[in-house]
Amino acid sequence: MAKKAVARRPPPRPQTPRQRKATATLWAGLIAVLLIAISLPTVMVLFFGMMPTLVALIIDRTQQKYASICVGAMNFCGVFPYLMKLWTGTHSVNAAADTLTNVFALVVMYGTAGFGWMIFSGVPPVVHAFLAVVDQRRVATLRASQRKIIEEWGEAVARPQETSLTEKVEPAAAKGRR
Repeated sequence: MAKKAVARRPPPRPQTPRQRKATATLWAGLIAVLLIAISLPTVMVLFFGMMPTLVALIIDRTQQKYASICVGAMNFCGVFPYLMKLWTGTHSVNAAADTLTNVFALVVMYGTAGFGWMIFSGVPPVVHAFLAVVDQRRVATLRASQRKIIEEWGEAVARPQETSLTEKVEPAAAKGRR
């Protein structure tokens, strides 16, 4: 009895970056539509409250997106109390509209995003100055250690002793000619 030939499928090809981006966009759109259908008030507060984060994403052209992360985290900290108020209270479009028309709420949401920009702008120079002081201290420690070694072993250890191969061969050849 002859065996039937089993038709094998070729293994799936890995997705290209363009296909992955299209798939991610499709999933993000599907999730956004579902969130809008299920929880419109939350989406309203998140969209208008997190607007500075969207701006940071557009402006930040670096690969790591540190500005977007910093601004987004602080911005979400400002939006979150109003989301909690919405979730624990009346979860309606009117309650979301009341939150978004409250000037104090908008100042808190956008002010925390501004604080995120200040952190993003202010922390790198502080870290740079700190690292420069640490580096200077390390150099001073190494120089003190070098002076101690020179005192113990003499000046010869401070001079470079490396010679090239031609310098070693030439004097020997010159001695043979004399």
